[in-house]
Amino acid sequence: MLCYLTFPTQDPRDAIVDGCPSRVTIPFISYVRENGPPDRICTPVRALACINDLERAALMRIAVDIGGTFTDVVGSRDGDVWTLKVPSSPNDLSSGVIDGVREVLRMSGAAPGDVERFVHGTTVATNAVLEGKGARVGLLMTEGFEDVLELGRQKRSSMYDLQMDPEAPVFLAPGRRRRGIPERVGADGQIIEKLDEARVLRAVTELVVEEDVQAIAVCFLFSFRDPGHEERCRDIIAAEFPHLDVSISSQVDPVFREYERTCVTAFDAYVRPVVARYVQRLETALAEIGITAPMLIMQSRGSIASSSRVIDRPVTTLLSGPAAGALGGKAAGESSGIQDLITFDMGGTSSDVAMARSGRLSVSNEGRIIGYPLRLPMVDMNTIGAGGGSIAWIDDAGILKVGPHSAGAEPGPACYGRGGVAATVTDASVVLGYIDPGAFAGGLELDTAAAERAVAAVAERINLSVAETAIGIHTVCNAAMTDAVRMLTVKRGFDPRDHAMVMLGGAGPVHGGIIAEMLEIQTLIVPPRPGVLAAEGLLHAPIECDLQRTYLVSAARADLDAMRAVLDGLEATARTRLADDGIDETAVTIRRSADMRYLGQSYELEVVLPDTLDADGVGTTVRAFQERYRQVHGHGSLEEAVEFVNLRVVAGVPPTPPTHGTIGQAATTGPATAEAMTARKAFFGHDAGWCETPVFQRDALVVDQEILGPAIIGQPDTTTVIYPFHHCRLEPSGNLIVTVPEVARHGV
Repeated sequence: MLCYLTFPTQDPRDAIVDGCPSRVTIPFISYVRENGPPDRICTPVRALACINDLERAALMRIAVDIGGTFTDVVGSRDGDVWTLKVPSSPNDLSSGVIDGVREVLRMSGAAPGDVERFVHGTTVATNAVLEGKGARVGLLMTEGFEDVLELGRQKRSSMYDLQMDPEAPVFLAPGRRRRGIPERVGADGQIIEKLDEARVLRAVTELVVEEDVQAIAVCFLFSFRDPGHEERCRDIIAAEFPHLDVSISSQVDPVFREYERTCVTAFDAYVRPVVARYVQRLETALAEIGITAPMLIMQSRGSIASSSRVIDRPVTTLLSGPAAGALGGKAAGESSGIQDLITFDMGGTSSDVAMARSGRLSVSNEGRIIGYPLRLPMVDMNTIGAGGGSIAWIDDAGILKVGPHSAGAEPGPACYGRGGVAATVTDASVVLGYIDPGAFAGGLELDTAAAERAVAAVAERINLSVAETAIGIHTVCNAAMTDAVRMLTVKRGFDPRDHAMVMLGGAGPVHGGIIAEMLEIQTLIVPPRPGVLAAEGLLHAPIECDLQRTYLVSAARADLDAMRAVLDGLEATARTRLADDGIDETAVTIRRSADMRYLGQSYELEVVLPDTLDADGVGTTVRAFQERYRQVHGHGSLEEAVEFVNLRVVAGVPPTPPTHGTIGQAATTGPATAEAMTARKAFFGHDAGWCETPVFQRDALVVDQEILGPAIIGQPDTTTVIYPFHHCRLEPSGNLIVTVPEVARHGV
């Protein structure tokens, strides 16, 4: 300690610094009293600086990630971390969040007022789409273009299927809820036909009276050139129907291609009321327990934004769920000095795979949700319906299948003892001896007998033993997840063997070893708290505002002044929005990029723009595009003309780097090697059979301790299975490094 305070009263919050009363909070005073004699006094400047340092150190950060089975809560303060898994509450997601937050505050001894940041990863918008529980949307289009949403791109994923369902998201706004409005903006941004305001009012009135719409989406032609008509339309609706939520394409997605712009705007309107209600309800509940810190919410691109900005553009959260796990996995790899990574996140209902190259997560500017296009910046990942709750079943040909149907949180796998009877991947793990029934994540005590009965029902249909069926369930599930990794890597020209794999999620460390064998990956990383790493990843997410604008010009004819004007305008808007969120201007970083393509192509690649945008800078950007194109597609051309399509700016505050107590928590050191606490029989397939397997507790391991598989490492949030021949070592960073030797990777 650098300063010492005296305490003249019984109130521990009163202190005297050089004779001047100073008011500080109880935790800080307690710390000072325990670490310094009460009769020494330093200068006021030094004392107040010390108090400020203590205040910053003692502030609490809380992150919450809602999954299909569990809600993960992480609290971090002054290098200490508290984690918790509580069952998700599907009927009221906010209640599960509040229960978890209360418990973490109790565990840490922190007061609600100590919380200075609350970060949330939510699937509310995603669930609204998946479950068809969004708002009734009315769609206003330029007259004559009312059916753009239904016509789509005229693509067919199954060319010869005559009974195929529509592949455009018509459910968002069927024909009876679409209206054409007389107005027209030209491709150059000039007004061709003025907005018919009377028609706007009549159309919305019809939609409200006849169709009972709850939200309106507005998407006029070329509104990204001049948003005036859409903005006026929004004002008219707000004045006459203030209860309606309105999404306009010039705010949601101000770039060209009317079908994609219509889709994302309609999705935004569809989830807007649902997200707004949830955020407002949760903020109210947090305030009721004394947490007044602003709520930050994860976006699809792997960054966080204020709740007010998310409510303004809720569609940005549609694919945000898995992004935090990828961020946590990247941070875990970096704490071990590894930057080329595959993150494998296996939860209760799904598995998510992402890739980082040279320390940067791959980001895509377009994804899909339930098969429909969604033009949003998002962490590029592959998601499949394979998780711990995935149900095993037998098809009509007598073949064992796993997923995509899940037992979810209610009733959950049979071993949960909540009425579930279908065999799941988690039930198979219990039968195989991998999971300790008495120490499962979330404090559940598992019913081994129920798991065996569920798996036995499947085994009877395929004439195998219960153990063989359980290992078969794992084999089918692992094969599906291995294919998901191949789709993200091999299909795009990357060799998974050149990467380490980070295992996270409640079930990731159980299955990752076998997936690594199948992909011939040599190195696996198990972070200190893999089961809640998605929540921890939220604490390492940057705060960002991303904006874009169409600029469709050949690179050879690019107007540098016009480009700089567009980019400067986007940057100014982004800085203003961050300032409105309370972000310090001096901490903001700017990244400028452009979407580019060869002339005549339909899709683009994003290329980072140089700091100096001049004639040489344009040439550098074109060459960067050509190299990027060759990397992605395996070929390219130095002669073909290149054009700019969109310009974009990302303004943000970099994340706080991992510190002691967070993802890269330092491990315990000691001269002795921790012994296995217990042992239990586990089944590792026909070759190894049932083995008496040592079981270690993770918090008892010491740095550089090595474990040879088969072995099992238990901890509160997950279980790590070290398969036969695999080697495991605990690093000083706290990560477990599992090495898969050649004998396991090649089966020789």
